[in-house]
Amino acid sequence: MQAVLERWGGPLPLFEASRAELESLGLRRTAIDFIVDPDPSLIEPDLAWLAEEGNHLVTLNDPAYPALLREIADAPALLYLRGDPAMLGELQLAVVGSRTPTAGGRRAAYDFARHLGGAGLVITSGLALGVDAAAHEGALDGGGRTVAVVGTGLDRVYPARHRELAHRIAERGALVSEFPVGVGPRPEHFPRRNRIISGLSLGTLVVEAAVRSGSLITARLAAEQGREVFAIPGSIHNPLARGCHGLIRQGAKLVEQASDILEELGQLAGVALAVGAEGAAAGGPETGGGERDGEYGRLLDCLGFDPLSMDRLVACSGLTAEAVSSMLLVLELDGQVESLPGGTYFRTPHEEPQ
Repeated sequence: MQAVLERWGGPLPLFEASRAELESLGLRRTAIDFIVDPDPSLIEPDLAWLAEEGNHLVTLNDPAYPALLREIADAPALLYLRGDPAMLGELQLAVVGSRTPTAGGRRAAYDFARHLGGAGLVITSGLALGVDAAAHEGALDGGGRTVAVVGTGLDRVYPARHRELAHRIAERGALVSEFPVGVGPRPEHFPRRNRIISGLSLGTLVVEAAVRSGSLITARLAAEQGREVFAIPGSIHNPLARGCHGLIRQGAKLVEQASDILEELGQLAGVALAVGAEGAAAGGPETGGGERDGEYGRLLDCLGFDPLSMDRLVACSGLTAEAVSSMLLVLELDGQVESLPGGTYFRTPHEEPQ
């Protein structure tokens, strides 16, 4: 399509071109057959969708087409958009990660998105389960804006459980897809979606990712597109931290605080980005009941940020197994401790991503 626009300035002259001219552009035979003998019935669903309020179609030569996305080698020829088209031109940070994150990973995605969204960044992700959803929700709950790039047509929501979240995003940001109405989720769509997520953004933050994951594809695409890659480190015992550790070894910037990202992107974009006092207070994790004294304090002193078994906690604290089990339940409900499969526990960090 870029060749078409460069040659004719728009898509309409295509329908007046000869088959030989179309073949010279390298178009697939199915595309050429459709252009030579178009079927209006295949276009009608898109036209009906476009007639609905809040729906837009942004082409590659449209002034509203995002400049950063236009820079990538395989920029989509058009974008279907529901919501505010102005979101495409805003300074964006992609936040991606595992579909099955740990509780700590989900909270980190939410907290960072809430802080960074409050600082003026548009948080961009893929509407998937796990880290994606937490990032969208954090941005919205913090009063920020968010963009969801999806791998289906915008007449449907995938996964279906995110229908309400998708509506919230459309009201306060934008839903974006390169796929026409009626197209469902297919495995090959999501790597294509990922290049748009990274292409829209000045940088990509990976929260948790296994060694083989779609999030690492997004990070690789971001690096190939000349964008910044950030990664949050984790415990050496957490398999979902290994992807982030691999990225850091390859040159991704290690992130511990939101300010690490704000400083980097602010310099690149030539703008001032900062988390205000109000945004920082709103975005931090809840501290629950705070630190405890006595036996609870002794147990907390034994707990670190790496998982420990019940037996080790009993040996360290000097308490009975029954007491440790009961106290861990209270601390978990209080948000100070988290459990992992296999009966291990670790202490929850309560520092805000300043």
